[in-house]
Amino acid sequence: MSIRPTAPLGRCLSGRTTVDVVTWRRCWLLDAGFAPELAARLAADTAVDLHALLELVDRGCPPHLAARILAPLPVPDGRR
Repeated sequence: MSIRPTAPLGRCLSGRTTVDVVTWRRCWLLDAGFAPELAARLAADTAVDLHALLELVDRGCPPHLAARILAPLPVPDGRR
């Protein structure tokens, strides 16, 4: 799925009344073509901009490359 969805948005909610943010983000990434392991890692990382990832994929960037482009830079002291 992209930031311009072609399917109903309810698919990522699966009829639930509530859904946690990580699950919701992972669903969007999987629908956009990200590998399951990469989608899980990116979904859990709040430093990753989900909309920017999906926009790159919408423009034809392969999911693994989009993740690499938008990977947060390490900070010398180990914090983000």
